[in-house]
Amino acid sequence: MKLKGIISLALLASFVLSLVPSALADEGMFTPSQIAKLDLKKRGLKIDPKDIWNPGNGGLTDAIIRLNAGQGSCTAEFVSPDGLILTNHHCGFDALVSASTPEKDLVETGFNAGSRAGEFQAKNYAIFITTRVEDVTAKVRGGTESLTGDALSTALAKNAKDLATAEQAKAPARSTISVQPIDSGYFYYLYQTQPITDIRMVYAPPRNIGVFGGDPDNFEWTRHTGDFSFLRAYVAPDGSPADYSPNNVPYHPKRYMTLNIGGIKDGDFTFVMGYPGGTTRYRESWSIDYAKEANFPFLFRWFRGLADTLTAEGATDEDKRIKFQSDIADYNNERKLYEGGFLRLIRANVVENRRAEEAKMAAWIAADPQRQQHYGTMLQDLKTLSETTNAAQKRDAIIRHFPDFISLSVFGAMSAAAGTARAGRQLNDAQKAAITETLANRDPYFEREMLKFFLREFDSLPADQRFAAYDKKFAGTTGKARRDAEAAYAESVVSGDFTKVENVFALAATPWADIQAKHPLLAGVIEERRALNERSANFAAKIDPLRRLYMEALTTMENRNPVYPDANLTLRFTYGNIKGYQSREAEFRSPITTLKGMIEKNTGEKPFDVPQKLIDLQNAKNFGRYGENGSVVLDFLSTTDIIGGNSGSPIMNGNGEQVGIVFDGNFEGLGNDFYYDYDTNRTISCDVRFILFVTEKFGGAKWVVDEIKTVGGPKGMGSASLSKLEKQDDRLVPHPILY
Repeated sequence: MKLKGIISLALLASFVLSLVPSALADEGMFTPSQIAKLDLKKRGLKIDPKDIWNPGNGGLTDAIIRLNAGQGSCTAEFVSPDGLILTNHHCGFDALVSASTPEKDLVETGFNAGSRAGEFQAKNYAIFITTRVEDVTAKVRGGTESLTGDALSTALAKNAKDLATAEQAKAPARSTISVQPIDSGYFYYLYQTQPITDIRMVYAPPRNIGVFGGDPDNFEWTRHTGDFSFLRAYVAPDGSPADYSPNNVPYHPKRYMTLNIGGIKDGDFTFVMGYPGGTTRYRESWSIDYAKEANFPFLFRWFRGLADTLTAEGATDEDKRIKFQSDIADYNNERKLYEGGFLRLIRANVVENRRAEEAKMAAWIAADPQRQQHYGTMLQDLKTLSETTNAAQKRDAIIRHFPDFISLSVFGAMSAAAGTARAGRQLNDAQKAAITETLANRDPYFEREMLKFFLREFDSLPADQRFAAYDKKFAGTTGKARRDAEAAYAESVVSGDFTKVENVFALAATPWADIQAKHPLLAGVIEERRALNERSANFAAKIDPLRRLYMEALTTMENRNPVYPDANLTLRFTYGNIKGYQSREAEFRSPITTLKGMIEKNTGEKPFDVPQKLIDLQNAKNFGRYGENGSVVLDFLSTTDIIGGNSGSPIMNGNGEQVGIVFDGNFEGLGNDFYYDYDTNRTISCDVRFILFVTEKFGGAKWVVDEIKTVGGPKGMGSASLSKLEKQDDRLVPHPILY
């Protein structure tokens, strides 16, 4: 569930769609300050909520960190007093790729540093520790009570900025303060974070454990993936954050997780802390309809095209296979995410259910004169604005990504130059440098195939949403003749004059009329993007006040409290139980898998090739202290509410002890950026026993396990409540490992 930095993905029995999602069992990505308001004791929480979140006095949240993992964002957690970090294999993937060569592919073989001296720098990795979270909605809204429209939006933005500036001036060195609007400014939250930028790779299992099942098993249950890796945070000798240096020392966190190896069972209470990337749970039906009819279908086809093209290119070039494997994994992940979301929005009737709720809201407003006056024509205004903006939504979904600036280097450079000419400006030095770098690092095969993909997408548009410039360019051709003409055009771009920087610069100085005459398709793209930008700007200028009223109606009509804000890549809490689900008629999925089941999937070929050593350990029942009922528990399901960005989150039992690590959701639960369904939405986690078993018994990295404090397991090793444990600090020595 990795969240790519290039693309915002804020954008994923009977179906129930509540107006206020916090009303549903186990739904909710709550802010830390809301934890105490939840009735968690009845659900199975045995510790005081203050042991989870207690500003200024420590809590489990001090161990939970946001991980910038290459180009993506994940969650991670400290698991030792010496800065040892546990996260997903796919979150450590980019670090492994960057250190790999065709002769030594660390993704394939895995990595064991052997000691701290062998830990290597995870390039472009950083962690962020949240030290303060505060609901500042009242502060930001202060003095705006009489304002409406643009004046209100301007005042709210100024108040948020002024508050952030004032708090930043008082913040500790190297800390960052941000004040973020959520749900179109219905909520405002202040966040204080501290970065650590020297992150190193410690241990990762090989591909056929960390990525076992590959894309076929991605978002699927049953699952048998050991999706974990260990990193370590380093700081300067004085304890301050510092960039990588051989002189840096391990960071000593205020809190680190205790791992419970006593086992889990169906029905156990669990909770998750992490950094979910983005949800849109309170969106109006027209927004969901855009996702279902246009955005999600295009996105899954686009990501499929990106992945398939790079896969084909890497199949005949080992250097490129190594280089592309992280991107391919990410693209395949996003492809399946949007495909599953698209199908669930259809099968769960999400748009239809939200429209029924809006009809209920309209009746609720109409039943009271004061509500009529307060909410006015909000619902009708939302309908009119959305339908006007989305009249050509399938075409818009393509144009928003064409050129995509991922694959289309030459066409992207041409578009930047032509757009500058259309605006009557000249390229500045930064634009020239970007174009020069883009063309120097271009991949002609990738660009040619993806340009052909976009042209086919334009050809597939319905009659009422055609792209005129495309139709004019390829008029008079159909079927194979049109595909041949598209291929010829793509080849002319990839190998033509504009592969040279000087010609692109010259294009920016060409009169617009000449560009229209000589390059009509390019000019058509520029004009269509300008028109789309104008519609989008008009929508953006008008939508926030309407959505704030919409949110108010949602939260007031049902009188629900607390109402969790949409996720925004900040620290959140969610809870539930270990529980299976019915995936389709006459098919029930139990919630726990084992190493034995992994071996049942073994074919000896990627991606279902179980390492022989794991098979030998299972046959010999050589599980150490991690076995149960003749095998080792591998993965499990829970009803906790998560989304992309939660990858690497610790999942904990009622005592606040870590029992697993979150790494995925199920296919039937996708589309969960818009809704949560208790019957089908599930979190997939890797059991800590399998993590420690693989690290110690398979990987020979007992030195890593020795750092980790464990409870439960054999020889009556008890599991103490966190509220009864001593406060962890730099001097606390982990419990010895027992056999």
